[in-house]
Amino acid sequence: MDNVSNNQQTMKKIMPKVLIIAIVLIGLVVGGKKIYHAFTHEETDNAQIEMRLVPILSRVSGYIGKIYTDDYSSVKNDQLLLVIDSTELELQLEEMQSDYNQALSDIENAKASLSNAEASLTFSKGNAEVIGLRKRKALVDFNRDSSLYESGAITEKQFDDSRSNFEINMKQMQTGLMDVHVADTRLNILRAQLTKAKAIAELKRSRIDQQKLKISYCRIYSPSFGKVGRRNVEQGQFIQIGTPLFTLVNDQKIWIIANFKENQIKNISEGQLVDIKVDGYPKLQVQGEVVSLSDATGARFSLLPPDDATGNFIKVTQRIPIKIEIKDDEKYRNILRAGMSVTVSIPIPK
Repeated sequence: MDNVSNNQQTMKKIMPKVLIIAIVLIGLVVGGKKIYHAFTHEETDNAQIEMRLVPILSRVSGYIGKIYTDDYSSVKNDQLLLVIDSTELELQLEEMQSDYNQALSDIENAKASLSNAEASLTFSKGNAEVIGLRKRKALVDFNRDSSLYESGAITEKQFDDSRSNFEINMKQMQTGLMDVHVADTRLNILRAQLTKAKAIAELKRSRIDQQKLKISYCRIYSPSFGKVGRRNVEQGQFIQIGTPLFTLVNDQKIWIIANFKENQIKNISEGQLVDIKVDGYPKLQVQGEVVSLSDATGARFSLLPPDDATGNFIKVTQRIPIKIEIKDDEKYRNILRAGMSVTVSIPIPK
C-alpha cells in the first residue's frame, strides 16, 4: 500500500510538469508554424469578395403597373422584371401619328402646288415667246411704215396705227417677262415650302420613333443573370426618370479585392497562386490567382485624397488593392456573397 501511495504522489508531482512541457511543445509548434508562415507568405485579412452590382434605373416616368420579381430572387438574362403603365404614352403616340399623317398630306399639297406652278411657268414662258414674235413683227412693220410715211406712200393715220401697235407689243412683252419672273419666283417659294414640309414630316416621324422608344422603356428586363437585391418600389407607385428600382448582383463572375500594405507589394506579382480562407466558412479551402495590381493606393480613390500641400496629409502605411480571381468559382456561387470578408495568403517566391 505504501508503494501505491508513493507512486500516486510521484505521478501527481510529475503530471503538472508533463502538462507544462506538452503545452510548451504545442506552443512552440504552433508558434513556429506561424513564424514560418509569416516569413514565407504575405497575408492580409483586409479583403472581401466582389461581384458586379448593376443598378436598374427607370428611363421613363409613370406608375408601376406590375412587378415580376421580389427581393433576393434569381433572374435570368432578358427576364421581364417590371412593367410601367404606358397608357398615356400610347395615347400620345396616336396623336403624334395623326399629326404625322397630316404632315404627309401637307407634302402632297406642296407637291401639287409645285406642279401647278411649274405648269404656270411653262405657260408664261410660252406666252412671252408668242408676244416676242408679235413684237418683232410689229417692229418690222413700224420700220417699214416709217419709210413709207416719209416717202408719202401711206397716210399719217396708218403710220400712227403701226407705231401704236409696236408700242402695245412692247408693253405686252414687258408684262409677259414680268409674268415669267413672278412664276419663277413662286416656283422657288413652293420648292422651299415643299422642303420645309418634308423636314417637318421627318421631325414628326423622329418624334414618333422617340415615343416608341419611350414605350419600350416601360418594360424593364434583366441585363444579365444574377440575383435581385432589395426592391425599392411597389406596384402602383409613381416613379421619375432615374429612380433606382433594383440592384442586380451579377453572380456569374466572382473575385476578391485584397488591400495589401505597400511594404508587402515587393513580394507579389501577377500569376501568383493565393490561398483563401472565407470567414463565413472556416473549413472551406479556396484557391485563387493574382490577376492585377492597382496603379494607385486605395486612398487615392477617396473623395479627399491625402495631399501634404493641403494640410490633410499624415504619413501612414498605405494599402494597394490587388485583384484575385477565384479558381473554379462556379463551385462556390451558391455560398459566396459579395462583401464577405476573407483572409488571403500569397507564398513569397524563393
